[in-house]
Amino acid sequence: MTDRPWFTHYDEGVPRSLRPYPEHTLIDVLRETVKSGRGDDPALLFQGSTITYRQLDEQSSAFASALVAAGVRKGDRVVIVMPNSPQMVIAEFGIWKAGGVVVPINPLYTGHELEYAISECGAETAVVLSLFYGKVCEARGNTPLKRVVVSNIKEYLPSVKRVLFTLLKEAKEGHRAQLLPGDFGMQAMIAAHAGRSPAGIRVSHDDPAVFMFSGGTTGKPKCAIGRHQAMVISGMQLSRWFGVVLSSREDSIILNMPLFHVYGQLGIMTAGLVRNYPLILVPNPKDIDGLLNLIKSVRPAVLPGVPTLFNALAAHPKLQKDHALLKSLKLIVSGASPLHLETRQRFESMTGAQIIEAYGMTESMLASVCTPVLGTRKNGAVGVPGPDVDVRIVDADDSRLLLEPGVVGEVLLQAPQLMEGYWNNPAETEGMLRDGWLHTGDLGYLDEDGFLFIVDRKKDLIKPSGFQVWPREVEEVISTHPSVLEVGVAGVPDDRKGEAVKAWVVLRQGCELSVGEVQELCRKDLAAYKVPNHVEFREALPKSHIGKVLRRQLVEEHNGKGS
Repeated sequence: MTDRPWFTHYDEGVPRSLRPYPEHTLIDVLRETVKSGRGDDPALLFQGSTITYRQLDEQSSAFASALVAAGVRKGDRVVIVMPNSPQMVIAEFGIWKAGGVVVPINPLYTGHELEYAISECGAETAVVLSLFYGKVCEARGNTPLKRVVVSNIKEYLPSVKRVLFTLLKEAKEGHRAQLLPGDFGMQAMIAAHAGRSPAGIRVSHDDPAVFMFSGGTTGKPKCAIGRHQAMVISGMQLSRWFGVVLSSREDSIILNMPLFHVYGQLGIMTAGLVRNYPLILVPNPKDIDGLLNLIKSVRPAVLPGVPTLFNALAAHPKLQKDHALLKSLKLIVSGASPLHLETRQRFESMTGAQIIEAYGMTESMLASVCTPVLGTRKNGAVGVPGPDVDVRIVDADDSRLLLEPGVVGEVLLQAPQLMEGYWNNPAETEGMLRDGWLHTGDLGYLDEDGFLFIVDRKKDLIKPSGFQVWPREVEEVISTHPSVLEVGVAGVPDDRKGEAVKAWVVLRQGCELSVGEVQELCRKDLAAYKVPNHVEFREALPKSHIGKVLRRQLVEEHNGKGS
């Protein structure tokens, strides 16, 4: 990578390469921050509470010692079922220090989905918020789970808020949990092991650090393996990209992107930790009113988001009344799904702020393509590859054929932090990683300046509001209804979500079924964002010559109808 056309579009101060990368883990990054004299600086901000780097280091070491004493061994996978919160970050560092692998799981998963995820990664230990303890307990009987560690959200609230929460919300909202024999309270574990660290555990930069669930090339979610050094590399790349407008002594980042998603986990969190930007933890990213109040009071410098968020913000009465609410922001980042030009222009004209886009994926461990923060923006482009990230466009049917600028093909990524592969799935790994290049399954092109344009997806992955929905998952649920003969599921354009889930259903002769009944069936086994927004009943589904349902044709017909 001595010469690439996109290098001339880097902002001043952003290097072409950050090699050689240190053989470090985020554990090393945290310890060095404490040793450097910044141990008492804020690392995490949450609902008026501050957790310093020293507290994060000490509490995670105590938790690691407790996990080892409870039976966690090096290489063990430990699932976390929590929203963004101090206890989630402390749990992650504790798991890493114990030699374990963090497996963050969406707390909105149904019991059925939790069962699958826990079984897929083979976890024997779970760390959960008390609100989700009952759901995890219901699922555990059909999984390898042996022990569950429970934390209450109030444990890191300021004292006054903690009292009010206990009196007014804890029991009413389901946060009070009675632990089963053999399960643990997280705070009790930390207190019992205060001042201790696990002995004799060496965590290497090449060890697995995180399993992130992704669909890959088929419908069933799989665990993409990210190394410890991959997290450091991602943090270094993004923090240097953002650093042209940020100061680590003054600026903070809102961490509203869920940590079970690669955007929050390997993007925003790592960038904050590597360059010591305090992270403002937001447990409920859908609370737009609360987010605006938080921005007004804490005055962060960076707001990451997805197109859905910017649509919601632009429509919110508070922002329409006071466009200056976001004036503290130096940087707004949109990722995880396509940002429509209309959305960007409407939001920017209202607030005076500027949105940059970012493109990456779970399997790339967020080897990002980003819009230059201060430089050139091109309508429709997601940006240029970051330091040490290489992109090529190849023929979608023959990856040996490299395509010229402006020609659409499959997007391939190369970077030092790509996933190691899928856990226990060599066939799928081989389909994604070939000769050091990640085959994204996305279709796009590079222009003469090296800007990347994403025009379509080779895969059928649906991304409503940046979440991942695999059509086969939804199809399998709908097909369980006795009235359903055939079903096809795909993503269709949606102004609010970017994409919406749509199901096309063929009923058995003489049977009846309503849209509401299909949606209710899905709600029982699927997270809310996977439930079809649209259901269309048809006489037949278009198929290929081998009988495969042609999802792309269904989408084309939907778009042609304008429905």
